[in-house]
Amino acid sequence: MALDAPPGGGSASPNTAEAPPTIGLDSLLLEEAFERAASLPRLYSLLVARHGEMIREEYFNGTPPGRVANIKSASKSVISTLVGIAIDQGHLEGVDQPIAPFFPEWSSQNGDPRIHEITIEHLLAMQSGLQSTSFGNYGAWAASSNWVRDQLTRPFVDEPGGAMVYSTGSTHLLSAILTQATGRSTLAYARDVLFAPMGISLSPWTRDPQGIYMGGNEMGLRPQEMLTYGELYRRGGVHEGERLLSEAWIERSWIQRGTSSFNGHGYGLGWWIRDRRGYDVYFAWGYGGQYVFVVPELEMTVVTTSNPTGPRAGGHTRTIHDMVTDLLIPAAEQGAG
Repeated sequence: MALDAPPGGGSASPNTAEAPPTIGLDSLLLEEAFERAASLPRLYSLLVARHGEMIREEYFNGTPPGRVANIKSASKSVISTLVGIAIDQGHLEGVDQPIAPFFPEWSSQNGDPRIHEITIEHLLAMQSGLQSTSFGNYGAWAASSNWVRDQLTRPFVDEPGGAMVYSTGSTHLLSAILTQATGRSTLAYARDVLFAPMGISLSPWTRDPQGIYMGGNEMGLRPQEMLTYGELYRRGGVHEGERLLSEAWIERSWIQRGTSSFNGHGYGLGWWIRDRRGYDVYFAWGYGGQYVFVVPELEMTVVTTSNPTGPRAGGHTRTIHDMVTDLLIPAAEQGAG
């Protein structure tokens, strides 16, 4: 099945029929990957495409094919996409644009002059220097009466452009900036410029107390819709012959800016980066095991969704990465083309 568009129009509806393993993936290694996937109690889905064709998709642990997945922090990659489109359309000046003028009241309350040095690129790359709103700080941030103010008035823990400080508050600021710059909600803008052209119906998700759609968490997509999104990047920003995103933005997003002190992965502009078996692997990653992996050199895109509830599942996510590294990449290396 070609992945230029969801079948039948409208929101993508996964087809569970298994494609013959003849489009560039070794069938034995592919089978081993899906057997390993079936053994994971938290895994909901595994989809593998190569050369723009769905090779195989399966759903596990009682998951229906059409279930919408909370993609969690993979939403950060989508926010990055929207920023790139907004720059292309002239709503934003560029990645070097300072963010303080968007929030003069809250920026002035910070008291540290470095607040005026933070740019859009710093937010995208998790290099604002502001204290994180994630991990142990997430609950208090989400419970605050103003998420934008809470992030902007936090103390600096590094210089803008310095070390990576992962923070959902940073991408939420980007959602607030998109809302101001485009004059539309992040939901409306995302539907118009990204998801509707790909035949995907994006549903509303969590909003902050001021009504701004959460930047960087809680978006909902079906697994095959996630694959369509990954294929947009693999194809250089083109869907069904229509350019939705500039290739230059994708290239810029996939340049490593920092490295996570928690997992060692590289980070670009809303995308994680890792070398696997000598190949650059770029991935959108959400808590619990929501992934969109893109391996451009092998023309391969892989999606997983998982149970997002419960404690951090380090073993589960490691197994997903191992499936890609030890089975799916070798399957592409040994496959026909």
